[in-house]
Formats: sequence, structure tokens, C-alpha cells
Amino acid sequence: MFKVPALDYDYGDLAPAISKHIMELHHDKHHQAYVDKLNAALEQSPELGSRTLLNLLTNLDSVPEAIRTAVRNQGGGHYNHTLFWKFMAPHAGGEPSGNLGKALNDKFGDFQKFTEAFEAKAGSVFGSGWAWLMPDLSIVTTPNQDNPVMNGGTSPLLGVDVWEHAYYLDYLNKRADYLKAWWNVINWPFVEARFAQNNDAELAF
Repeated sequence: MFKVPALDYDYGDLAPAISKHIMELHHDKHHQAYVDKLNAALEQSPELGSRTLLNLLTNLDSVPEAIRTAVRNQGGGHYNHTLFWKFMAPHAGGEPSGNLGKALNDKFGDFQKFTEAFEAKAGSVFGSGWAWLMPDLSIVTTPNQDNPVMNGGTSPLLGVDVWEHAYYLDYLNKRADYLKAWWNVINWPFVEARFAQNNDAELAF
């Protein structure tokens, strides 16, 4: 049985970029719903009980067809959000340092140009989805609760949730304002650590 992980900070610690109200709803309601529905689906196939979430998501073809869509959607929601909470921290933001900071500057010219490219990609998502910074420093998007690992890719270094439930209570329809504010809570040490280890460590769920 999968569980929603506890946050490493209090609900209100990311304000004003992300309000306490949104964090409570997003973590306790939306993320919990993904986990509940994932567990309900897996109860139909107890032979999958020993597999990790990452194993399930990277081998969706081996999941019984009757629950495959549920595992993709609900398991993806669990995986993405577990990462999302780690991507953020209070009293964070600024710019990445070390090898990641240098690599981003080399690829994009400077940090400002990187954020502009990332915001443009995230803003281009039609409807609900995510934007991701990949280990090769490409910027990609996925619809719904999909993740690049589902298509044979690696786990992203960084990602932003652009479902409306992630920002609407604070920013209404102004996704661009949410994206600009989001940089103020990025947990760069966590992202830098993922870059340093080439993202080959499986997350613990």
C-alpha cells in the first residue's frame, strides 16, 4: 500500500509563492486521492504488490490491461507529486550553483534565459500537465500525470505542476504569474544532488 509522504516543511512555509490553503488541498486532498485510487487498483492484482512504483511506471505494458490506465494516471500522480514536494523548500530560490549552475549557463547563456525557456515551455502545456528539466538539460512537457520515465526516459531533475489545482486559488487563470513566483521556492540543493548522481537513484516510496 502506497502512502502520501509527509512534507519536509509546514503547509504555509512556501507562502507567498504558494499559499497554505493550496498546499493543504494539494497535498492532503489531491495527492491523497491519487494514492487511494492507485491502491484500490492494485488490490485487483495482488501479484504486483512487491513492485516499486517506479518499476510499475517504467513497465506499464506488464501491468494488467484492466488496471493499466489507473496505474498510469494515479501512479503517475503519486510519483510526480512526491517529487514536486521535494523540488520546493522554504527560504529557497535564487540560482543553482556548482556543476548544475555552470551547465545551465553553458546551455542557455545565463540563468535568466533558462527560466524564460522553462516558463515558455510550461506555459505552452494545453490543459493539465507538467514541465520538466531533464538530466540532459532539455525541457519537456507531459500531459495529465504522465512522467518521462513512462516512455523510457529518466526521472527529471526538476518539474512544475501546471494543473489548475496547483495555482488557481492564488493566481486564478494567470499561470504565468504562478510560474514566475515558483522560482522563489525551488530547492536547488535537491536538484543539484539529482544532477550530480545522474538521476540513477530510485526514489523511496
